[in-house]
Amino acid sequence: MFSLTLQRMVGASGLVLAIIAAANVTGAQTLADIHLDVIPRTDAEVARIETVTAPAEMFGAPEPFEEKSAGAGTVRARNDRDAFSQPSANMAFEKELEFKVGNGLFKKIWVSSPASTKASDGLGPLYNARSCQRCHIKDGRGHPPETNDENAVSMFLRISVPGGETHGIPGYHATQAHPVYGSQMQDFALAGMATEYRLSIAYEEMEVALSDGETATLRAPTYQVAQPGYGPLGEDAMLSPRVAPQMIGLGLLEAIPAQDILAAADPEDENGDGISGRPNIVWSTEFGQAMLGRFGLKAGIATVHEQSAAAFSGDIGISTPLFPDPWGDCSPDQNQCRGAVHGDGDARGFEVDQGGMDLVTFYSRNLGVPARRDVDDPTVLKGKQVFYDTGCIACHRPKYVTHRLTSQPEQSFQLIWPYTDLLLHDMGEGLADNRPEAVAAGREWRTPPLWGIGLTQQVSGHTYFLHDGRARNLLEAILWHGGEAEAQRDAVVEMSAVDRAALIAFLESL
Repeated sequence: MFSLTLQRMVGASGLVLAIIAAANVTGAQTLADIHLDVIPRTDAEVARIETVTAPAEMFGAPEPFEEKSAGAGTVRARNDRDAFSQPSANMAFEKELEFKVGNGLFKKIWVSSPASTKASDGLGPLYNARSCQRCHIKDGRGHPPETNDENAVSMFLRISVPGGETHGIPGYHATQAHPVYGSQMQDFALAGMATEYRLSIAYEEMEVALSDGETATLRAPTYQVAQPGYGPLGEDAMLSPRVAPQMIGLGLLEAIPAQDILAAADPEDENGDGISGRPNIVWSTEFGQAMLGRFGLKAGIATVHEQSAAAFSGDIGISTPLFPDPWGDCSPDQNQCRGAVHGDGDARGFEVDQGGMDLVTFYSRNLGVPARRDVDDPTVLKGKQVFYDTGCIACHRPKYVTHRLTSQPEQSFQLIWPYTDLLLHDMGEGLADNRPEAVAAGREWRTPPLWGIGLTQQVSGHTYFLHDGRARNLLEAILWHGGEAEAQRDAVVEMSAVDRAALIAFLESL
């Protein structure tokens, strides 16, 4: 059995081989990218990619192709709420119907069983939403309950308890679903059935002094499970608040070579820069083996398809071939939920069959990333230099080139600018949820992609950031950084107000 102390970076292949040995699988490429039909890179391509993806050194003008955040798939930056809802710009015309039908399933309002609308029944019986779109509003970012419009809220609590399998993965935390409440707290239920809880949030305001006489105010949340409908949670229950992230560029993140992600990992901080990025290695239900986690706020899922199927099950209570339980996340103790009429007793076999899952997956992979705005603006360029000089790129890695792919031309061999390393980082006690997930510890979070972040207000109608929406703007999000990012956070506090404003202008251009 390999331990994490043996996973020191002796090149990316060293970490991959450690994972392979621990997970009892063979072949680095099989482990890393089994979800993709990859055409191997030539030596010449490897050398060219290394040059193209090197960090910028000059900041007087934009880099070549910098405005094309998603390469050839980049879409025009619209000025309305549909900016995140466009198909990849390089999508073939004949595939647009597939995208639109997938969009229809993503927006579909599910109803309870039995119903005359056989293609739409199977909701719940316990659920957080009646459609995917209800959480990922306009394919954008959710937020905590702060308005009177319940349909505008897209937040829930993950829940787990100690115990369960480790799948032989080094550093994997043994956690499992709560024996009563499952893996996720559902705040809606069908008529005649109790909901699992109501979320209560209280905020404490904290003032932060900045340079040049400026100040900022942070709000520290306290979460409470009010009105638990199925009894006490118990002292060993671990909870984590989550708001839905934006949906753009998922297929491109999925197409980044795992080897390129692993190459940036430095779990022992051997280079002494204070940054100790680690990959989350997860057990894939889809492939039945250990894989690199990429999706979710702690990188707890490996592929877009599995992420989509898990959301159908946990959020809406909809069965799929990958997660076939028609009652979704209901535990064996929730007899009324499991015994209710479900929507899988017709020709579909499942409430969403594999054809439907393929359409939703295609849609989710191909939501286009809008082009950068003001990329040559002097203030934005100054902010980019501040971003680099402050060391933000140690986690928010600017660019990659995706795999050459035979079956996904939209994502194939694209120079992309997501500003993430897709690795786990200790973000300090202030952001800790103290709930581990696979290899991720309770203080660790995946570096979120920054592309599109400047359009959050336009698309989602708010500027709430971080895993639970506590930050009300980009500056607050930065000021919540701790742990490995504490030095960068302190640099932002101490830099001139002019540089701080330029940094925010750069982020808003992404």
